[in-house]
Amino acid sequence: MGYPTIYPTGVTIYDKDAAWNGYTLFPTPKGALLIDMNGREVNRWAGLAGFPNKLLPGGSVFGSSGARGGSAAYQDQLDLLQVSWDGKVEWKWDHTELVHDEGREPRYMARQHHDFEREGSPTGYYAPGLDPKTDSGNTLILTHENSYHPEITNQLLIDDKIIEVTWEGEVVWEWRAADHFEEFGFSEAARKSLYANPAMRGEAGGDWLHVNCISTLGPNKWFDRGDLRFAPENILFDARNANILAIIDKQTGKIVWKLGPDFAENEAVKKIGPIIGQHHLHLIPRGLPGAGDLLVFDNGGAAGYDAPNAIAPDGVSAVHRDYSRVLEINPVTLEIVWQYTPVEAGFMPFSDGSKFYSSFISSAQRLENGNTLITEGSDGRLIEVTPDHRIVWEYISPYFKEFAPGFATNMVYRAYRAPYSWVPQVPKPEEESIVPIDVTTFRVPGARDDVLKVTTVDGVDPNKQSLTGTDDDEFGGDGKSGGKGDSGKDGGADGSTGSADGSAGSDRTDAAPDHADFCMVRLDKDDIKNLSAARKSDGGLFGKSGGPKITYTL
Repeated sequence: MGYPTIYPTGVTIYDKDAAWNGYTLFPTPKGALLIDMNGREVNRWAGLAGFPNKLLPGGSVFGSSGARGGSAAYQDQLDLLQVSWDGKVEWKWDHTELVHDEGREPRYMARQHHDFEREGSPTGYYAPGLDPKTDSGNTLILTHENSYHPEITNQLLIDDKIIEVTWEGEVVWEWRAADHFEEFGFSEAARKSLYANPAMRGEAGGDWLHVNCISTLGPNKWFDRGDLRFAPENILFDARNANILAIIDKQTGKIVWKLGPDFAENEAVKKIGPIIGQHHLHLIPRGLPGAGDLLVFDNGGAAGYDAPNAIAPDGVSAVHRDYSRVLEINPVTLEIVWQYTPVEAGFMPFSDGSKFYSSFISSAQRLENGNTLITEGSDGRLIEVTPDHRIVWEYISPYFKEFAPGFATNMVYRAYRAPYSWVPQVPKPEEESIVPIDVTTFRVPGARDDVLKVTTVDGVDPNKQSLTGTDDDEFGGDGKSGGKGDSGKDGGADGSTGSADGSAGSDRTDAAPDHADFCMVRLDKDDIKNLSAARKSDGGLFGKSGGPKITYTL
């Protein structure tokens, strides 16, 4: 879908009474940025990259001094740094591998990418009683390692490796994804496509899985009930390019829980539907609403391996969807507990679904009051939504970077909200609610909204609300309440609009709409009812436990 060329940036919506107030940290082209609820820059660590940035209690921050360059490089960070409020390096890791790049001096690097976790906090974000350590403790780091695995492909792979590093800099645990190829559940068709093209990235190799998040499970109710798959030290990750979500047994290294890549293996999985190109999978930590459920940003876009098809002739990025979802899933029953999709956002999925859509990056964080902070990363949009899907804070990043002449982006990889108490260096800021702009009346300087003339057409109700190809009576009425005339009086009880003088609208015998037509789409009566029900329920577009479903016909 198209987007406006001109739009406001910074904080555009803020209800201070409904939001979970604190500081928000996210990476920008100018460095790691910490803002308050009204968008003021509280601190910016100039030039400090973040893949991602994470805040620590006491005001320190994680980041990186830069990324590896050259044709063999692919998303490798030079180091992982813990930096104080005033910019002093408190901890550093850069010894994952001695890298020999052509034309460059050999150099030790972290090769960190996408995620890491400091001991004490299983998600890297605030949860009561689960603070990350700041002057000790081990750190889990997601890294890259190039290797050959003939059972996967005959080409060089960019494999994902997780390491655990002590505060003193000793690697005490390692796990390599390629060693567990047979545990991922690829079909024969997927294996053939993967073998031929493991998502090659030029000289760098094949980014066959593209793991983009790691986190320990932490204390949780499932383990307390005796399910050993959910041991607190076990590690949850997702593989974006393969549409796989999984748990690693820390002791054995084996995959002990998995969702995907086959999203038709049973009825419970079918109800979830394909999770595509996902990011930021984690278990909601103890102490927060929804504790023990999975939370994931299901990007959509294109990902996964399968048999070649019309959209993916080589079988790579074979599953497609042009909108995103945030899913909260019970990992035992696989029930969708809560979700935020285009329907909950107020968009018709078949026409405007891509108005909630980020095909890459992005994240979701559960907040202490039950709200969810969502990073819709590709457009630099951060929103805080309530359990009933109301946006109570919205921020559009004003920080753009030009990647090539004429191509700029304000994308945000991942944002985190933290309590004010984590930053003792500054007083708690004043909070001022922001009333959303009325976009129907907002005009930029020079634009006019004068009404020069309104013409009444013989035989046409002047208050009829026209929509291209759709009759007002068919789509607008529900048989219970009417519209309003210009005078503001209620319209007809049959769901029709009022007349110009505010009197009741025309009589109708078919009060409930039979259908609504949009170009190639027809919504039948049941579809319209289900769409309304889905908008109001936790189940959303796909229904909660198989609830309301949209079955429109193209």
